[in-house]
Amino acid sequence: MILTGIGDEAGNGIDAQIRAARELGWTHLEMRGVEVLGFPKANFHDIPDQAFDLAVAHLSEANIGVYCFGSTIMNWAKTVETPFDVTIAEVNRCIPRMQRLGTKFVRIMSFKPSDTAEEIPAVVFERVREVTKRFLDAGITPVHENCMNYGGMSWQHALQLLKAAPGLKWVFDTANPVFNADRKKSKPWPQQDPWEFWINVRDHVAHIHVKDATWNPAKKDADYNWPGEGQGRVRDILKDAIERGFDAGVSIEPHMVVVFHDAGSKSNDDAMRANFVEYGRRLATMIDRIKLESPKLQPV
Repeated sequence: MILTGIGDEAGNGIDAQIRAARELGWTHLEMRGVEVLGFPKANFHDIPDQAFDLAVAHLSEANIGVYCFGSTIMNWAKTVETPFDVTIAEVNRCIPRMQRLGTKFVRIMSFKPSDTAEEIPAVVFERVREVTKRFLDAGITPVHENCMNYGGMSWQHALQLLKAAPGLKWVFDTANPVFNADRKKSKPWPQQDPWEFWINVRDHVAHIHVKDATWNPAKKDADYNWPGEGQGRVRDILKDAIERGFDAGVSIEPHMVVVFHDAGSKSNDDAMRANFVEYGRRLATMIDRIKLESPKLQPV
């Protein structure tokens, strides 16, 4: 099992992100948004070549690898009306950068669902299938996240998407079901059940995002918690994964100081890094205890 974290949750700048990883003793980061001195913050596949070169140099000097690219490809900020040329351009920028870093996983999504559609439009299957093929042809594994997208509308939608795009794998986010509607159930849609979602997609999971949350009916949104203290079933899911032999990446995404998709959320690098490091330590302690306490993991 490789412990890592989404870099821009630890700080905006590349040096803050690296510092947090080193404080935790981690050898990898999951790169998403990053700011390099002299250049504005942007996704790792969108920053200019000169900024990317500088980021690579900083990572190399610190001996920090990039386990996964948290791309914006087909994410919740785009719809099926977004020209597919936008997506292909992102893929074409992403692939050579991943190959340069030896990164094997890229997080993708499947567009923001419409307010009324409960099924996945055929164009989503077509686009996800094409993107999956392009990454696989380049020796890279795309992992789809259960988030605010068509594939994340329920575990049934997830399996539909996986079947439609051969070779696609899943990155399971423990807290996303807490604030996402289960669109395979009757209206008004209830929130999803993280454990139910997990047990139905776990055979396809190649990467895990750990965050935890509690649904707040008053604000119709989630409050974010330390791992194991919310409704994300974090400990249960990690215990099940470990006992089933999961040995891939587990990446923290605290959301407690900054929420990536909240344009109004502001924080400084010191606060972000401190939260990220504490979150990582709590997760590592949880995993150690799971291994120590699980009868299935004890020597015979």
